[in-house]
Amino acid sequence: MKPPPSSSPFSSSILRKIRVSSFLLILLPFIVLVIILYSEEFSCIFSQQQNLISRNIKKNNKLPFAIGETKEGCNVFNGKWVWDEKRPLYEESECPYIQPQLACQEHGRPDKDYQHWRWKPHGCSLPSFNATLMLETLRGKKMLFVGDSLNRGQFVSMVCLVHRLIPENAKSMETVGNFDIFTIKDYNATIEFYWAPFLLESNSDHPEKHRIQERVVRKGSINAHGKYWKGADIIVFNTYLWWMRGPNFNILQGSFDDEVKDIVEVSTEDAYRMAMKSMLRWIKRNMDPKKTRVFFISMSPSHQKSIEWGGGQNKNCYNETKMIEDSNYWGSDSRKSIMQVIGETFSKSKVPISFINITQLSCYRKDAHTMIYKKQWTILTPEQLANPFSYADCVHWCLPGLQDTWNELLFTKLFYP
Repeated sequence: MKPPPSSSPFSSSILRKIRVSSFLLILLPFIVLVIILYSEEFSCIFSQQQNLISRNIKKNNKLPFAIGETKEGCNVFNGKWVWDEKRPLYEESECPYIQPQLACQEHGRPDKDYQHWRWKPHGCSLPSFNATLMLETLRGKKMLFVGDSLNRGQFVSMVCLVHRLIPENAKSMETVGNFDIFTIKDYNATIEFYWAPFLLESNSDHPEKHRIQERVVRKGSINAHGKYWKGADIIVFNTYLWWMRGPNFNILQGSFDDEVKDIVEVSTEDAYRMAMKSMLRWIKRNMDPKKTRVFFISMSPSHQKSIEWGGGQNKNCYNETKMIEDSNYWGSDSRKSIMQVIGETFSKSKVPISFINITQLSCYRKDAHTMIYKKQWTILTPEQLANPFSYADCVHWCLPGLQDTWNELLFTKLFYP
C-alpha cells in the first residue's frame, strides 16, 4: 500500500506544452512511467539507509541488538490489516500505566473491534512481539522515547507490552520534570519518555503547561534537551504534530532570555529541515553506532475531515468504527512535503538511523482514535455536549490499539533489521 501519487511537476510541464495529439500519443508511455515511479516515492524514500543496513548485515557486521533479518525484499510497512481474534496483546484493565486520555474503554467506548486488527505485510509476517526478549535485551540499559504526546502513547504501549512479566514490587513509574520513567528493578533497566515536542528548545517545553498559540522554536538549541538524552542505549524520536500551524513557522535566532527577541518566519518545511539536521548532528556526536540504536517514527496521521474518506461535511473521526479500505488513501493532515524533507535529509546523511514508517498504515485507522472516550481536561459546554464532533480527539489513539502495532514494527526493526 502506498500514498496516492502526487502530480509530477515535470509531467505537468510536459502536458502543458503538448498541443498536437500525435505528440501526446508518443509521450504517453513515458508519462505513465513517470507517474508510476513517483507513486513509489514514500515506500522507497529511505532506501539508501535500508540498503546500508542490509549490506552491513551481509558482511556479518550486525547492528546492535540484531538477532536476524527481515525476509529479503519484504517491506514491513507495506501490507494490510487483518482481523485477529487473539488480539489485543493486553487488556486495558490489565495495564495501570495507560493515561486517562488514552483509556477509551474506561471512558465509555462501546465497541472493541478497533483492538482486534493486526498488521500483515505483503510477502512476509511480522515476528511476534516477545516481551521476554525485549526485557533481556534491556537488562542494564535505557530505552528512551523522545518527542510529543504521540510518542508518549507509544512509550506507554511499550510499558504495557512488557510489564506483566515483571513482579509488582520490581517495577515503578515516576514523573521527574520532562521525564516519565518506568523502572524495571531486577533488570537494572528503564523505559523512559522525555517531553520535547520539537526536539529543539521551544516555548512549549513545559511538560504540562504547553498550550501556547504562537509557538516559537530556538535555532541550534537541541543540546538544551539533548544533554538529558545522553547515556540511552536505544532512542526513539518523533516530531511532527506541533509543527503543523500553517505554511510558516517562527524561529528564534537568539535566546529566550533576550529582552528583544530576534524571531524570523520561515516555511514550515525549512523549520522542520533545521530540526532534522540538528537531530542527526546530535546523534553523530553522542550515540555510538557500535553499541546503540536510534529510530525515527514518521508522522502520525489525524482524521479531522470525514469528507476526505467519503463522509459528511463538518464531521471527523467521531463514531467511526470501520477503517478506510482505499489502499491509496492519504489524508491532507499528513503533509507529503514533510515526508520529502525527512527523505532528503536522511538520504544525505551517513548517520545510522532506522526509519519506522507508520504513516500509511495508520492513515487507514480512522476507527482507532480516542474520539470522545477519554478524560476531558476542561468542562464541556452544553453546545459541545450536543455536538460530539466539536470535541472529538482525532489525533491520539486508544490503548490497547494501533500504537501496539507501531511497537511491533519497532521490535521488528530492532531485532530483525
